[in-house]
Amino acid sequence: MSQSTEPQLPEDDIPESAVRRRMIKSFGWFTLAAAVPVGVYEWITHSPGAQGIKRPLRNVLTGNETLARTYFSNTHLVPLFPVEDAAKKARVNGYDGIKSPIPEDWKLQIDRSAGEPLTLTIDDIKTLPRHEIVYEFKCIEGWSQVQHWGGVRLSDFLEKYKLATKSGNAPSPNNTDDLFKYVGMETPDKGYYIGIDIESAMHPQTLLAYELNGQPITAPHGAPLRLIIPVKYGVKNLKRIGRIFFADERPRDFWAERGYDYYVGL
Repeated sequence: MSQSTEPQLPEDDIPESAVRRRMIKSFGWFTLAAAVPVGVYEWITHSPGAQGIKRPLRNVLTGNETLARTYFSNTHLVPLFPVEDAAKKARVNGYDGIKSPIPEDWKLQIDRSAGEPLTLTIDDIKTLPRHEIVYEFKCIEGWSQVQHWGGVRLSDFLEKYKLATKSGNAPSPNNTDDLFKYVGMETPDKGYYIGIDIESAMHPQTLLAYELNGQPITAPHGAPLRLIIPVKYGVKNLKRIGRIFFADERPRDFWAERGYDYYVGL
């Protein structure tokens, strides 16, 4: 999926042709549109906008998210593969937010519920236990590839630095009321940004990745640090993370603002 650094389009300025393409990819809209009366089509096209697309289509995406959430569980793991099955040359899924050179003074900034923001170097992050995952990376555009990533579990990171909670304590499965509902992330240039639900962030296969095929990740793949979240499509796998923050309201999300599903869970 290409990530764009263009200014956000107002909801009603997004071409209807783009909306139709999105729905065709996600829900087989072409087949459905052929079966509905002309009056229904006219009603949809003249409906008010809602987060990048017409409101009836946004309601379809919201229903899709509700269904996906019913079967999500931290015990549901994506299938894993042997290391030798991983692609020797991993495919790049877009350059938005990473078109400029890697900042020489890169640090990860984390906004906390209390106190000053926390800033960490890549060496700070590497002090946490390292984990690897070989899984099928899936792009919302329709392609997939088995890839081999290494890094630290986001859940371990949140526990280590006592993040994602309103109290400032380490996250606890016995006190979910203390957790913020969402995690927001953005690139250093703020050209690409995502919001993910806290449940997916805490999933045991979600990584802050700094290695690909056993080597430091390169600029096109999001160096020095990127998100690998196997329970989501590639649009949520933010590259070159510059800032992390937490909220109870949905953080802005680049592709959701342009008419895509916010949740995009697998």
